[in-house]
Amino acid sequence: MGKRSAEPTSLTFLGATGTVTGSKFLFDTGSSRVLVDCGLFQGLAPLRRRNWQPPRLDLDRLDAVAS
Repeated sequence: MGKRSAEPTSLTFLGATGTVTGSKFLFDTGSSRVLVDCGLFQGLAPLRRRNWQPPRLDLDRLDAVAS
């Protein structure tokens, strides 16, 4: 059986608030950070413009991106 980490684990929702597109989830174990389902916003122009806003996280601190 694998060794369990004592570090906290968090899941942060970074997209798709108020809409069904643009979902993004940051899974952080304390020792690694993975961005999951890095979706794009679709639909009306105000939603699509969110695709060009700077990300709300430091991309250099990511260990992986999974879709």
